[in-house]
Amino acid sequence: MKLGKLEQITDLHSIWKNEATDFTPWLAKEENLTTLGDTIGIDIILEETESSVGDFSVDIYASEEYTERKIVIENQLKETNHDHLGKIITYASGKNAEIIIWIVKKARDEHKQAIEWLNQHTDDKFAFFLIEIEVWKINDSEPAPKFNIVERPNDWAKAMIKSGNLSEMENLKLSFWQNFNTNASENAEFSMNFKQRKPQPQQWYDLSVGSPAYHISLTVKTQKNQITAGIYIDNDKTIYEKFRENESLLEEVIGDKIEWRDAKKSSSLFVIKPFDISKKDNWSDAFNWYYDKCLRLKQVIIKMEF
Repeated sequence: MKLGKLEQITDLHSIWKNEATDFTPWLAKEENLTTLGDTIGIDIILEETESSVGDFSVDIYASEEYTERKIVIENQLKETNHDHLGKIITYASGKNAEIIIWIVKKARDEHKQAIEWLNQHTDDKFAFFLIEIEVWKINDSEPAPKFNIVERPNDWAKAMIKSGNLSEMENLKLSFWQNFNTNASENAEFSMNFKQRKPQPQQWYDLSVGSPAYHISLTVKTQKNQITAGIYIDNDKTIYEKFRENESLLEEVIGDKIEWRDAKKSSSLFVIKPFDISKKDNWSDAFNWYYDKCLRLKQVIIKMEF
């Protein structure tokens, strides 16, 4: 058997000539954020690149898909330095981020110690990651990136593999969304329009519609025996008001009376169906209702022409 030779490409600028115009746009692509997220153990959803923080801008501003915790990612295709260490703290503060990721070519010992110190001396809800990026190829193959975690919270790995502590209701919700995914693969129109998400033991399930400003959100409300389907808008009152101004059109397309919620930051609009998810034999009715409403909600978004 003939095997290829594994070779590391040490000059990262031969792959990404410019950090801001080449590397950041590359990393911001969904498949590359997914690779980074898989390395860390979270689902990363892009909010925006070069996101403003006062007179500065963070390379990538993102969120964790199911918890909506805010994430800042700072890129540095060279050795770490004090300037970028200061920047990640500034960006974390300015964006109220709980997950801070610093991606570098090489981490100096003093900066490894600094990130370790931050993880040890900040609140448990904050997580600082120092990650080195490498590029490898085999013979004449296409170059392949590899993320290596240099520093992370001490209990992060343990938290990522923790399992078996779900309540009866959490297990029910997890099973409900798992079955939702299984059935969705049999609905051709839904599958063509939406990418499935990893099921979680929680009351909501979010679907991307191509914008960081809003998404479709499905929920189960066990205390009220209801399920809902709607549009969640994150901190953009202009978009929310445009939806409200077109309420009659929206209700015509969706086929139901719309409920409206306008909080200090986030806003939402949704429709309700009475449903008890403990009755597993009726789950297919809920799934079919979700699929129909999701497609109608997407039509609404298209008609709004955001």
